[in-house]
Amino acid sequence: MEGKQLFSVFTKPWRELTVSELGAKISGFGFDGIEFPLRAGYQLEPEQAERGLPVLAEQLKEYGLNIFSVASETSERVFAGCAAAGVPLIRIMTDIDPAEGYMASVERTRRKLESLLPLCEKYGVKVGVQQHYGNCVADSAGLLHLLAGLPPSCLGAVWDAAHDALAGQQPEFGLDIVWSQLAMVNLKNAYYYRTNGPEAGIAEWKRYFTTGPHGLASWPRIADYLKKRNYQGVVCLTAEYEAQHLVDSYIVRDLAYAQSLFAAADAGGFS
Repeated sequence: MEGKQLFSVFTKPWRELTVSELGAKISGFGFDGIEFPLRAGYQLEPEQAERGLPVLAEQLKEYGLNIFSVASETSERVFAGCAAAGVPLIRIMTDIDPAEGYMASVERTRRKLESLLPLCEKYGVKVGVQQHYGNCVADSAGLLHLLAGLPPSCLGAVWDAAHDALAGQQPEFGLDIVWSQLAMVNLKNAYYYRTNGPEAGIAEWKRYFTTGPHGLASWPRIADYLKKRNYQGVVCLTAEYEAQHLVDSYIVRDLAYAQSLFAAADAGGFS
């Protein structure tokens, strides 16, 4: 890859800040841009997208920040707002209905994605689908199954390091599986921990979202692989931590860690 890796951050934890406060904070952290939660209750909501998103983009440019993606709905007003603001990607996730079943839910979702192709083409904005634990497509193989055959110029995969690791996938395999559809990489980390003792009749487990070096996903291996494959896209740190009161300090440390890994790769760390 030529040039430095671009890093984004999902600004969901900072919903109470004004746009100026948000821009100053994220710029101060050292990010190149953001993924904005274009959702109800945030600095800008979906019904304001057409007029508000270009204004937000201009405000953030004053702090040297781009909006690389939004996490939002796929209404035409959001597509129009993204196009007007120069935002290339709308990130979404899937909805697997247990009553409907996995395969039927995937087929329904695929039809929905196909219906978005005219909007993608009209506005020049891509939809990126992310895997997620729970009632969602949970891993990279599921993402490929969902997206296979759909045009990657319009419909892509947002590969999430933590969720693929929670599903048991090795990062090199997961990235290779979705490579033909890859739209963006999410860096976060997590692990499982047992919530009851051996005296319990049935083990119970929870997921714990933690800092970059301390989860199941190997960020060094991810950085090495992306460099080997000449990845040209954005890496988004999602700022998801169980200890939300420490988010500011954690995200600064995680950005420095991620930057060091890509710098090491630049220096030949994957030779």
